[in-house]
Amino acid sequence: MARPGKGNIGRNRLDMTGFTINPRLDATELAASFARHGRLQLRDFLAGDAAERLHANLRAREDWRQVFNAGEKVMEIDRAGQASLPPEKRRELDNSIHAAARYGFQYRYETIRVPDDAASRQESDDPVAALVSWLSQDEARDFLRAVTGADDIAFADGQATAYSPGDFLTAHDDAVEGKNRRAAYVFGLTPKWRTEWGGLLLFHDGEGNVERGFAPALNTLNLFRVPSLHSVSEVTRAAGFRRYSVTGWLRTGSPG
Repeated sequence: MARPGKGNIGRNRLDMTGFTINPRLDATELAASFARHGRLQLRDFLAGDAAERLHANLRAREDWRQVFNAGEKVMEIDRAGQASLPPEKRRELDNSIHAAARYGFQYRYETIRVPDDAASRQESDDPVAALVSWLSQDEARDFLRAVTGADDIAFADGQATAYSPGDFLTAHDDAVEGKNRRAAYVFGLTPKWRTEWGGLLLFHDGEGNVERGFAPALNTLNLFRVPSLHSVSEVTRAAGFRRYSVTGWLRTGSPG
């Protein structure tokens, strides 16, 4: 996939026909494991090179927006806004974000969102939207229904995420009234990673212990039941790359 120029958002359309589930994955076997543990990590989820192409696309793009929590509001800053912040303002913002994480829910990462409604997705030339649309239909949706045991899953929502050093997501369980979430997914698009770089998807028990942790990896689909208490550990300064993924929820009902 060619690297776009500076002014191009780098979508480079990837048709939904480019996505195929790895035929070696056994939905029946995976469903038994999911029923026991409420979570799974599926290696080599997609057949072919679609994951590599998606990773290259995300690395090339410049339409990322940094997001973080501010009370009841989601705050967003695009790349131009981030670049325009004077050093002292950047330090103040960093300190404020981390202070809010001490005792409450907080996060910081970059995102590229996918619209929920099918019409907007069809009109989009964004390969991330193509992936999320594919997860919402036919073969992929049937597979996800079978694995999770949630036959009423109607569609997937989603966003691309990128975690840089200092980015994190504190513990939460994804249970939001009215969202009708059956399961959450994290499709990993990070080819090289070391566990000690952070950025781990961690599952917590009721006493604050870590029950399980999934490291970032390429072409790996992490699925887990909603609600499940989980977090993403802070990416350290030692990280050699950004942590890329497409994340979202498998939901019932209709978008909106």
